Amino acid sequence: MAKKSILLLVSILFTLVVSGQDNKFKSEWNVGVGFGPTFSSVDFEVSKSPERLRTKSTQQFFGGLALRYLSEKNLGLIVELNYSQQGWEQDFRVKDNPEYAGFTHKHKLNYLELPVLTHIYFGRKVRFVFNLGPKIGFLLSDSEEMSQELLDRLSSGDLPARLVTDQYYRMAERKIDYGLMAGMGLEFRTGIGSFMLEGRYTFGLGDIYRNGKADYFSRSANRVISAKLTYYVKLF
Repeated sequence: MAKKSILLLVSILFTLVVSGQDNKFKSEWNVGVGFGPTFSSVDFEVSKSPERLRTKSTQQFFGGLALRYLSEKNLGLIVELNYSQQGWEQDFRVKDNPEYAGFTHKHKLNYLELPVLTHIYFGRKVRFVFNLGPKIGFLLSDSEEMSQELLDRLSSGDLPARLVTDQYYRMAERKIDYGLMAGMGLEFRTGIGSFMLEGRYTFGLGDIYRNGKADYFSRSANRVISAKLTYYVKLF
């Protein structure tokens, strides 16, 4: 999936550079601030058990600063510095597993992230925008929350046989996170600045836990859907 996305981006950029040049175009620098909600989960693969660890999205927020450079007609670059709240909530599927009744578990991950995005746009006052590129994050802190029912069962050791438990009382083991980010939306250019409303998806390539042959999880990668509203002003 990641390789196909990169090849598609290269093809689009080549087409724009070859056929989209405009001698009248003037490069432009913008600085902005943006924020929005995140809907995050973690994709777990368990190497030492036939059971699955299922997660569902948990809603939090992210926001930060953005610097945009429009280098060519229809083409530019965006660099951001964001504080991003992520994590997961375990999906116990109580209807299928009534022995899990009352169990809840959430794990929160707080990152400082640096996305570097190729910015493609079409239009004048109202623009369709597409952003794609890598991002790297540094874990600032993490924490977990459990229901009293789950805490009591963990303390007693009286647990359902199929329950995956290696994620409990276990903080993230890798501080650096990285992945691919893609987004699309609309930009509205006004006399007081530009407003970009965008939906994004982040595909994690790194894992939050160690994933060696002797480790329990072979994969533990972030998945994030987010929406962002960014306000840009022109520098020069």
